[in-house]
Amino acid sequence: MSTALENERCPQPHERPDLWPWSAKFEGGQLWLGGRPATQLVEDFGSPVYVLDESDLAGRATVWATVMAEEFWDGYGMGGGSAYYAAKAMMSARVIEIVTAAGMGVDTASLGELTTALRAGADPDMIGLHGNNKSDEELRLAISAGERGIARIVIDSPDEVGRVAQIASELGRKARVMIRVTTGVHAGGHQFIATAHEDQKFGLSLANGTAKRVALDIQNYDSLDFVGVHSHIGSQIRDLDAFFESASRLLGLVKDLSNEGVACREVDLGGGYAITYTGADPEPASPKEIARALAGAVRAACEELDLQVPHVSIEPGRSTVGPTTVTLYKVGTVKEVPLEGMSRLYVSIDGGMSDNIRPALYEANYTALLANREGSSALVNARVVGKHCESGDIVVHDLALPADIKRGDILAVPATGAYGHAMSSNYNMLTRPGTLGVGAGEPHWIVYPEKLDHLLARDAFLDANN
Repeated sequence: MSTALENERCPQPHERPDLWPWSAKFEGGQLWLGGRPATQLVEDFGSPVYVLDESDLAGRATVWATVMAEEFWDGYGMGGGSAYYAAKAMMSARVIEIVTAAGMGVDTASLGELTTALRAGADPDMIGLHGNNKSDEELRLAISAGERGIARIVIDSPDEVGRVAQIASELGRKARVMIRVTTGVHAGGHQFIATAHEDQKFGLSLANGTAKRVALDIQNYDSLDFVGVHSHIGSQIRDLDAFFESASRLLGLVKDLSNEGVACREVDLGGGYAITYTGADPEPASPKEIARALAGAVRAACEELDLQVPHVSIEPGRSTVGPTTVTLYKVGTVKEVPLEGMSRLYVSIDGGMSDNIRPALYEANYTALLANREGSSALVNARVVGKHCESGDIVVHDLALPADIKRGDILAVPATGAYGHAMSSNYNMLTRPGTLGVGAGEPHWIVYPEKLDHLLARDAFLDANN
């Protein structure tokens, strides 16, 4: 049998509540979500399945909207504050309904995201559009939406200025634009999610003057309305000092532009605020702590620069939806693999890298719990792996699981709301899981699970009806 672990036990949800949605609880050895046991959810809806606590999502969105409004309240001489939900974390009409009802705006980055936000009823005056290679179709939709287009199109390259201006002119609109600034400050986890260093595809360099030149160029077009500046420095960031430095540099640019007669009404500091993924993670700063710290840093920088404090916005995505969702899997093959001086139990599940690519792509760490029963007190070294034809198809690299785990058990992986659904794929022709809403009435589909016929219907040489 796999090497037993002494003086260790599976972490319980009540020990790290920041790992789990608000409704999560353990009773009789089972994990309950939204008032339903995991066994019932899997029996009724199948697996793998993303289970999203809608009440939790509404609460987190309300908190982000509230703390930004409070900490940047203009009654204290501030310019006001707002929070835009970064839809790339998890996009669906129901998610947009929930976060906008809570007071958040929506940050989009594609035609699909923008269309979904608009059709879900998001106010165009609270929608932004990002992207390093926006299509004409995306820009036309952004500029034509509502009575005066969406709130902001974030310019990412010098040649985009003329394109946006031309399309806005053709539509008889004045497009509201910001510029994305590469501040040179980058932070967070894997290098692929650090987005403010110079050698990458996003943004306009502050260091070489490109950002300032583009902002000045925007003033030459009657069909453009310059809103302000934006920066995003990375993801899964715990140290707020990086945000303070980025804000200081952005406000320095605002001062330079002010000296040129160009007013910046808004500064967006991006997203990337950390959440908890495993019991070993330190507890992240709360939204209130983050907003208060940002407000203090912005206030101090503006005072030093003799600037009026602009409206300040942020774009929390992962920290809004990440902890709201748990992925439930069924256990299949359980195999002991002897290693030098020990052994490891490989626990195979009915999903894998097609429903959670982050461990393979970013070396991200997750944890898991036996969710359907009380396991043995003896724990073993385990690794949770998927069913794909890849040795790197690992969902949880190292964890302690009950020694009696077996085929048919249910494993729960928390904190999968951000990027689980959004980055899912059909690798090995697996169907993508659905997202189940709980915590607000009866369980119901937010996003339907794919069926095999959906995949076969896309093959031009197959008749999916046969």
